Amino acid sequence: MVTALDSSVLLDVLLGDERHILKSKAALRQAHREGSLIISETALAEICPVLSEDEISEALADWNLIFVPSSKESAVLAGRMYSAYLKRGGRRERVVPDFLIGAHAQVHAFRLLARDRGFYRDYFKDMKLWDPSV
Repeated sequence: MVTALDSSVLLDVLLGDERHILKSKAALRQAHREGSLIISETALAEICPVLSEDEISEALADWNLIFVPSSKESAVLAGRMYSAYLKRGGRRERVVPDFLIGAHAQVHAFRLLARDRGFYRDYFKDMKLWDPSV
């Protein structure tokens, strides 16, 4: 089983977020036991501000994360979901990366491991979501 990772869960662990670290770390371990873990360029870029280049490589190796870049299919899906968001009255203040991560997971993985505020469930109904915070 392939699990795509959102930066929220990785940042919980990397930054030692007291509220979420235990559940996020447990979910990462369980997902790893159940199959492979992948990360998109968008999620990887979102964790870069808190890690050095060496720490990025180390984190990827420690968690056995496989870098899987987006495809044309996932980029188009992200654009379509962003368009739907705007048509529903969404404001351009919400940035495209969340759409890219959700579309990447829907196309390239079995599920997405992410702390969700309802966004992924709302726009990516065909994607299985695993929210460790609930």
